[in-house]
Amino acid sequence: MSTVRTTRHARLYCRDLKEKMTHNYELVRQAIINKQQVIATYDNYHREMCPHVLGTKNGRPQALFYQFGGQSKSGLGPDGSPANWRCVPIEKLTNVSVRDGGWHTAPNHSRKQTCVDNIDVEVRF
Repeated sequence: MSTVRTTRHARLYCRDLKEKMTHNYELVRQAIINKQQVIATYDNYHREMCPHVLGTKNGRPQALFYQFGGQSKSGLGPDGSPANWRCVPIEKLTNVSVRDGGWHTAPNHSRKQTCVDNIDVEVRF
């Protein structure tokens, strides 16, 4: 009986995770299309970011963001710093929301990125 409950619980957890990831993916996708900011938690840090590229890397959904506010384990440089790029797996984002606001990026935004190898959508300048 406990195996059945555990299996059922695992299936529900996987379904919930997939739904959350799909929802977050669509939020980030629309934020790129509309040039909006994404506010989210990643690695237990509140982050304010502008998404630039969304797609997959080795089949795993992820995005390249430019972080301009909030906190970061590695620290946050001044706005415009090339050190503020973040490659983030979509499944690890929580508390995701989108808002209008200024667009933040770095002067090296056009350089080749390695975060996403199969691009779904990317920001247009």
